[in-house]
Amino acid sequence: MSSNIIESLRDDSKYYGDFGKKYLSNSDIYSLLNNPKNFRISQKGLPLLKGGYFHTAMLEPQKIGDYPVIDASTRSTKAFKEHILENNLDPYDVLLSKEVDEITTWVNAMKSNFVMHTDIYAEGNIYEQPAIATIFGIEWKGKADIVTADKVIDIKTTGNIDKFKWSANDYNYDSQAYIYEQLFGKPVEFYIIDKTTLKLKIAKPSEETLLRGRDKVLRAIEVYKKFFSEDSVEDVTQYIEYEQF
Repeated sequence: MSSNIIESLRDDSKYYGDFGKKYLSNSDIYSLLNNPKNFRISQKGLPLLKGGYFHTAMLEPQKIGDYPVIDASTRSTKAFKEHILENNLDPYDVLLSKEVDEITTWVNAMKSNFVMHTDIYAEGNIYEQPAIATIFGIEWKGKADIVTADKVIDIKTTGNIDKFKWSANDYNYDSQAYIYEQLFGKPVEFYIIDKTTLKLKIAKPSEETLLRGRDKVLRAIEVYKKFFSEDSVEDVTQYIEYEQF
């Protein structure tokens, strides 16, 4: 694994930019399997914004000042609209003060748990660590939240922690666990907080989950080769889905 490539991928502008687009990632799985026409079409939203702030506050708190924050009651107020217009920002580049307060309760709850705090902040842990690997003949990338001596920890928020095993399939955490095992050579565990109840959970993928993730990776590669690889011959605008019911 080239150290120069890894160092470049530490920079988010390169990881998510043209340099990083030479590699597939787990974030590509959803569009490849559900609607290839949306492959790598960037989408912003409040859950992504909040999730990004949560990760930053947990793992790189020195960077939370990079997030624009405004003290407005809602996103529909005149003050909010004027703020994003004057600063040439997308509405989902900016957090409300009350949203920051909400996210801070998640951060404090996770940090205050002895087991999670000990595991996440153990001496020697590496944060936001990128890696690349060839998986089934295709180059993949990933950026681990936390690489410890014996595992990879990925921190998640959820709206219903009791349904995590089902949402893990919907949000492709199964394929993420499989890909990251290939990238880092270590098992993956998810450290999760419920955004409403603040209930905490550590979820370890089963062999069945990893095999399901492996299957998603294989199917995603098939679609990628069909429409987007250098040797592809089919036009993605002609994509059609077939189903028997």
